Amino acid sequence: MTQTEPVTGPEFLARSLAANGTTHVFFIDAILRRTLIELGTLGVQRILAHSEKAAAYMADGYARIAGRPGICFAQSVGAANLASGLQDAYLARSPVIAMTGHKPPSMQHRNAYQEIAHAPLFAPVTKLSTRVDQAADLPRLMRLAWREAMTGTPRPAHLDLNGLQAEVIDTGLVNEAPGVDPAFQLTLPPHRPVAASGEIERAARRILAARRVVIVAGEGATASGADPMLLALAELLAAPIATSLGGRGLVPTRHRLSIGCAGSYAAPPANQIVHEAELVVFVGCDTGDQVTHTWRIPALPTPCVQIELDPAEIGRSYPDTLGVVGDPKATLAALITALGRPVRDTAYADRAAGIVAAWREGMASALASNATPIWPDRLCDEITRALPRDGILVADTGYSGIWSSTLVELNGEGQTYLRAAGSLGWAFPAALGAKCAAPRRKVICWSGDGALYYHLTELETARRRGIAAVLVVNNNSGFGQSWPSLKRQQGNRPGDAAELVRFGPTNFADVAKVFGLRGIRVEDPSQLGAALRDALASDETVVVDVATDIDRLAPVPWLPEGA
Repeated sequence: MTQTEPVTGPEFLARSLAANGTTHVFFIDAILRRTLIELGTLGVQRILAHSEKAAAYMADGYARIAGRPGICFAQSVGAANLASGLQDAYLARSPVIAMTGHKPPSMQHRNAYQEIAHAPLFAPVTKLSTRVDQAADLPRLMRLAWREAMTGTPRPAHLDLNGLQAEVIDTGLVNEAPGVDPAFQLTLPPHRPVAASGEIERAARRILAARRVVIVAGEGATASGADPMLLALAELLAAPIATSLGGRGLVPTRHRLSIGCAGSYAAPPANQIVHEAELVVFVGCDTGDQVTHTWRIPALPTPCVQIELDPAEIGRSYPDTLGVVGDPKATLAALITALGRPVRDTAYADRAAGIVAAWREGMASALASNATPIWPDRLCDEITRALPRDGILVADTGYSGIWSSTLVELNGEGQTYLRAAGSLGWAFPAALGAKCAAPRRKVICWSGDGALYYHLTELETARRRGIAAVLVVNNNSGFGQSWPSLKRQQGNRPGDAAELVRFGPTNFADVAKVFGLRGIRVEDPSQLGAALRDALASDETVVVDVATDIDRLAPVPWLPEGA
């Protein structure tokens, strides 16, 4: 047997990442400095962020677009911040590999400066969190982290490297040659297991027995690339299609069977139509409280078929669930074959299309509104018109998610929608990561001003590294989602509710210029379209600061009377 010549830890880690397709890593100094230098010699872009959370969000955005792990680093004292940045990736089923340093074992449990236990921090937001005590362990544990992040339900993994700055790993030796590795070649979806034939046949019988069938697709369907099969199934069954926010854009949003996002961040038609179904087919959808409006849409007794790669998700929320365990795309193909060519009553689909059409007609005037301050409805319409055919739209949580997922239309044929799974401020760093993963695609980030304040400093990162995204600020000088309810709660009591959720006003176009970037301030709705087109034509990050009306309410999700 030929003896492999040892290589250093940095050589193994950097060369392995580069050989297997990693184009960018995201980090906060000081960590793995020798590895980062080696990555630079191999052409891997090293993106220094201004906070550990931003580095994690960038890695998350990169992973969601690249379909493979995003890589982020932080030294020991930054581990807590890096862990908090993984919450969104965990909730959104995104594969991120986070690496931190930890002080050597001899310094543990001795009140070491800046050191706390890392394992409890990462346990809730990773599928795997383990220590790497010596460089020789890197090959085995890197493969394990990659497989954990990518297989089953994709989620983050964490490697805690020996040394405050991981210097024990950075100076150690590895007895394995770096290079192309099958484990690191995994991309989403890494495997396409098809559900057992018995499960598929039972699901087909249950579906054919119901007249009013609706499909609700989520992040798992997105990761599987199940969009063509979803549309084929819907057309075969005359079944309306709703999605979670993470499934938005899987099918063309203007398709006759598309009814929008369901749940608590929904346009009114979707919830009403899902509520009227006799049977709900969940496809790669986690049945959590958001997509079901706290398990009221559909009602808990509703019969369901759930197609899911992770068997632990089957029946998690709805008791009358027939489980079909397999990759959504491959399993849908088998289900379509099992269903044959049924003759379906189209009355439910026709009614759904009528409800959606009536709602669209009712919203037309708002989408064309010339009101000032600008209505977010008009901003949605202008983004729909401006987003290129293969563009990426990245939306923050809260009102950013509601507005963009209900009123921005997507073609289902190349455009991608990424949304925050709940972390305010996620969108702008994630948009930079998404752009790194797809440098030839245009990226629009929708952020509220409240969210942007979290990571405003990443404007400097965008300028320094030449990452070109269009940052659209829905600038209403406050937390718009909270403002209406807070005013109601304040009522006639003494005090000023504005102190709790209002801030600014800030002109973010001027702020952009301070950072050395272009900024465009829009106060007249007639100027929105030209501003977006101008920004998209640029090869640098451009801030489009839109002065919007905080008193304009986002669409309110429908609930049945008394629910």
